[in-house]
Amino acid sequence: MMSLPTNTPPGIANVLGYLQHHLQELTERQNALEYAINTTLMALTAQLQQITQLMTSSTPASTVTLPSMPVSPSLVTPPSPALAASSKQQARPKLSSLPDFSGERSSGRAFLNSCTLYLRLVPEQFTCDEEKIFWTLAFFKDGRAAKWSENLFRQKADTGIFPIQSWVDFEQQFWSQFFLVNAEVDAINTLERSSYYQGNQTVDDYLDSFLILASDAGYTDLWTLVVKFRHGLKLNIQSQITTMPFGRPADTDPEAWYAAARRIDQARLANEAFQSTFRPYLTNPFFSTPLPSSSSAFRSAQTSTTSACTIWRNTHGR
Repeated sequence: MMSLPTNTPPGIANVLGYLQHHLQELTERQNALEYAINTTLMALTAQLQQITQLMTSSTPASTVTLPSMPVSPSLVTPPSPALAASSKQQARPKLSSLPDFSGERSSGRAFLNSCTLYLRLVPEQFTCDEEKIFWTLAFFKDGRAAKWSENLFRQKADTGIFPIQSWVDFEQQFWSQFFLVNAEVDAINTLERSSYYQGNQTVDDYLDSFLILASDAGYTDLWTLVVKFRHGLKLNIQSQITTMPFGRPADTDPEAWYAAARRIDQARLANEAFQSTFRPYLTNPFFSTPLPSSSSAFRSAQTSTTSACTIWRNTHGR
């Protein structure tokens, strides 16, 4: 190491000492890295020579022993994306089974959506459309659904061929059998009457039912959605939104109307919860019995005065 003059200040001496030590560490690391590179190159050269001899000679491949080559951890090849995706697929959680279907038209859309979702999540479990159809029919255990499934298998027993051959055909027949016939017309008629109004519901419950009706009715116009939603709200909530001095939702922004109505209703519910826990004292907190009212106190004092006057008269003979 380099020697320093005797008159070198302590601070500079410390800094120079640290730099010299750090330089020595870097030099050692460089030497180690060069040694590892040289070792790897020698191994690769030897392996290349063995391969060349194997290709130019008639020696069987099984008798050739290749030299071992050190492998750095940083040179290890990561798993391929396909392998990682396969491992992730194997670790996928098991899906829950579908509920039984009785054939009610009001729940037909939800059931078919659940079936479609399951089939898309685990397509490897089904090899053909027939397996998909039979799997779906396994949940037809009651009501109109069970009778429809029974009729399909009766046709198969009579003809030897199942009457529905593809999943697309099955979906179309399911729509005709178990979907609401006039869902759009019924939703429009409901939105034209007052039966969909909020009433005693919370805004969250009212909003859920309103969005379903609007979807079934096919309403996409933003102004129409705001008008219908506002028309069904409670009058006090409508008034609070329309008279907001700042941040009033536009009449073409249904999402802003939904959010404003929910905020107002949640504030009302929070205030009602607070008021229900507040109980004002009806008695004097310093006494166990309630304080008398002013009228009862006056009557009691008047009775006491009358009794005292009567005793005085009797005593003095008056």
